Amino acid sequence: MSIFGKIFGGGKNEKAPTAGEAIQKLRDTEEMLIKKQDFLEKKIDQEVSIARQNGTKNKRVALQALKRKKRYEKQLQQIDGTLSTIEMQREALESANTNTNVLQTMGEAAKALKAAHQHMDVDKVHDMMDDIAEQQDLAKEISEAISNPVAFGDDVDEDDLLAELEELEQEALDEKLLETGGAVTDELPDVPTAVPSQPAKQKKQEEDDDMAELAAWAS
Repeated sequence: MSIFGKIFGGGKNEKAPTAGEAIQKLRDTEEMLIKKQDFLEKKIDQEVSIARQNGTKNKRVALQALKRKKRYEKQLQQIDGTLSTIEMQREALESANTNTNVLQTMGEAAKALKAAHQHMDVDKVHDMMDDIAEQQDLAKEISEAISNPVAFGDDVDEDDLLAELEELEQEALDEKLLETGGAVTDELPDVPTAVPSQPAKQKKQEEDDDMAELAAWAS
């Protein structure tokens, strides 16, 4: 049985794993192989150290260490190739899983949309919109009729109102002219009979003369 058969349980009667299960198994296998890589790299370093320590002093031990190093390197190379294959397969499964989820979601959305439109008739929708437009027009006409003052007997001629307004303005203008110009009469103003008073300086001079005459009489 191949390594992939061992990973996914390749029995004929066994149920195939889901994409999510297969992806998880591939990740687990990747982690296991990476740990194997670390182990082999450490073993290679150990064998190189043994070969250096023995060198020409103990060629047999040094050569055996180098042989084991070659085997480890070969295993490490195989693991590198296996990891690359597993990584590509995992990425392909992840992409397929994403596409499956997207398609499933889109399919469910399509079913929901179909169910929402199941009881809708396009012709009935158009008829309903026409009814709404008709009712809106009717409501507009009713509003205009209610706001029209003619409904309450307000049938006064606007020309008559303008003529009355001009008369009122003319009356106001005439009253203003009378207030500023005063009333016109044929009577002349009365001639003043009072004697105008003497200037204050002349009056003082006369008082001084009287006082001088009185003083001369008393002496």
